[in-house]
Amino acid sequence: NYSSISGRTKMWLLLTVASLISALGTTHGFFGTLSHESPEVTMNISQMISYWGYPSEEYEVITEDGYIIMLNFLGYMTKIIVNSSQRPVVFLQHGLLTSATNWIANLPNNSLGFLLADAGYDVWLGNSRGNTWARRNIYYSPNSAEFWAFSFDEMAKYDLPATIDFIVKKTGQEKLHYVGHSQGTTIGFIAFSTNPKLAKKIKAFYALAPVATVKYIKSPLKELKLIPSFLFKVIFGNKEFFPHNYFDEFLGTELCSRKILNELCSNALFIICGFDYKNLNMSRLDVYLSHNPAGTSVQNMLHWSQAVRSGKFQAFDWGSPVQNMMHFNQPTPPIYSVTDMNVPIAVWNGGKDWLADPQDVDLLLPKLPNLIYHKNIPFYNHLDFIWAMDAPQEVYNEIVNLMGKDQN
Repeated sequence: NYSSISGRTKMWLLLTVASLISALGTTHGFFGTLSHESPEVTMNISQMISYWGYPSEEYEVITEDGYIIMLNFLGYMTKIIVNSSQRPVVFLQHGLLTSATNWIANLPNNSLGFLLADAGYDVWLGNSRGNTWARRNIYYSPNSAEFWAFSFDEMAKYDLPATIDFIVKKTGQEKLHYVGHSQGTTIGFIAFSTNPKLAKKIKAFYALAPVATVKYIKSPLKELKLIPSFLFKVIFGNKEFFPHNYFDEFLGTELCSRKILNELCSNALFIICGFDYKNLNMSRLDVYLSHNPAGTSVQNMLHWSQAVRSGKFQAFDWGSPVQNMMHFNQPTPPIYSVTDMNVPIAVWNGGKDWLADPQDVDLLLPKLPNLIYHKNIPFYNHLDFIWAMDAPQEVYNEIVNLMGKDQN
């Protein structure tokens, strides 16, 4: 049983699979008949939205520390965009190693972004610094180590406030609904508990596979904790970690759309997060793989490895009391307290989630002072919340219903 294999073995298996595919991938006809390629494989976010006939707009948000982040608007199919100030607003924030494409990668009747637009919301899709759509800074080149000197601390401190303030100003709305998945919930917890002014702009927080502590993580990513912090950047460098590149796109378009490799590639895709290929639309596998992984910094991954090691939800440890004093005015990284977040929150988590482990979620829930709804889906894994075929029935319809009750 593949799911019973140890994390370290899975990592080696993934490397073996990647090597095999790399070596044999160009052998004509070796992997069977190439199935139809989804057009969205080579599209950007705006093109993916427009492809299905929805209004699309693209903006650049500049953070306080100079990062240029692409922000996409997805509107109702028949609406006039200039009337957007009259419509409720929802903002979607993706997770670790991914991008805004997550919310629109399935067919319109199965993607949260499109379903919210159909329900009458102005939908905004955010990106986190360092991914495919946020790789520019007005001060630093992405070729520099300075560009990549960030973790989810900075995403919460700079990216979210800049993006949410932009949307509030653009739409004329005082408040918006916030939906986060995975790391998108992490930065929400941090931002809304440490920035009261920002928290007042959030009607409600809809948390999918929420991640605060990762004490009980089962993903192979937990193996990173075995690497001492001082060695982490020696091994992985001090820039980008797991970037999206042409090899990933090649996997998606040339190999994983060949029927014989579908199951193999779905295992590789989900090896970090756990996998549930029975609930995955295999005909969309080329879209998932061509847009993911979307990249992040080595420092961000180091921050996550620190979180696994410590079992705490805290800021990045800069490696010494002196360095921490420089950044935080205290010798140890500050602990993030979700009890300070008063934003109403609804939570959905999965029983088979390797990253947002049920034990960590159980620790989180009692600390949320304004928990308005919680649902545990026993058979869901980490990525089912964005790609599962039954996600509308299990999650999305409930989100739309909850939002509909809160239009004041």
